Amino acid sequence: MTDRPVGVAIVGCGLIGRKRAAALAGAKLVACSDLSPDRARDLAGSVPGAVAEAEWCTAVRRDDVDVVVVATTNDALAEVSAAALAAGKHVLVEKPAARNVKELDTVIDAARKYSRSVRVGFNHRYPPALREAGELFEEGALGELMFVRGRYGHGGRLGYEKEWRSVPSRSGGGELIDQGVHLIDLARCFLGDFTGVSGSAHTYFWKMPVDDNAFLLLKTPGGQSAFLHVSCTEWKNLFSLEIYGRDGKLHIEGLGGSYGVERIAFYKMLPQMGPPKTTIWEYPTADDSWVVEFAEFLEDLRLGRTPRAGLTDARAALVVVEKIYTESGYDHRP
Repeated sequence: MTDRPVGVAIVGCGLIGRKRAAALAGAKLVACSDLSPDRARDLAGSVPGAVAEAEWCTAVRRDDVDVVVVATTNDALAEVSAAALAAGKHVLVEKPAARNVKELDTVIDAARKYSRSVRVGFNHRYPPALREAGELFEEGALGELMFVRGRYGHGGRLGYEKEWRSVPSRSGGGELIDQGVHLIDLARCFLGDFTGVSGSAHTYFWKMPVDDNAFLLLKTPGGQSAFLHVSCTEWKNLFSLEIYGRDGKLHIEGLGGSYGVERIAFYKMLPQMGPPKTTIWEYPTADDSWVVEFAEFLEDLRLGRTPRAGLTDARAALVVVEKIYTESGYDHRP
């Protein structure tokens, strides 16, 4: 890293790429690339000094680029990430980071070979309610954890079954690999690694060859459990994560926008039990999670520390996804 602002290239200039461009936390966007030249030009044109590159491989090799943000469809995540690492760049790659474990292992090998840092965009760790939950957990406010219950879903939209997420070769799967990896990652943040994995994936509504619902029961070596359900037949968008300890419970709801106001409730068990002492925080303000997440990555690079949302976490989530898909007949590994 140099004394100049950290230079960033964004590969994939859709919704998430634009969110990343608006949340660089003091870093500077210098190059954009996308399969749609117009999208790349539009994003570059919104940032003074940024340029649109016709080829993503040119963008990731630029001398003024220190960090590459990979926000492509799932089929290109691993390829672009590995190439950026080989070019000597650090990488923030959006979840799930690859379509499967085999692909992800090529990125892990490249990060090790070229001694570069990779952060995986598990952005759901960073909304304020989830940050508050993490702090309460670290303080020991919940006591010994017992189990986690999580639900996450949306209702799709007209033509959803024709989008890239419904094409196995591009997505690697359906709702489980899309929103499901967020719930798996969050459950693992609180409970630790899962050695017991069971569940099922199904297509109930959308006429597509990938799943629109998945149900998971995950267990740690100590017997703690996570019961998770992800769905794109939710109709009313929903996010709900409940974390149960022997001394209290946290309930996080909403993600803003169509998911409702973000809030967290802390239910503290009293010595006499009965109705708990309840504290509720609400966050109706603008979403700052993207800035907080990228600022943490910049600090990772400055300090030379391993990102806490990294390739190990992505691999753990994909191991769970692959097991559920294999058992459910939705094995889309290329």
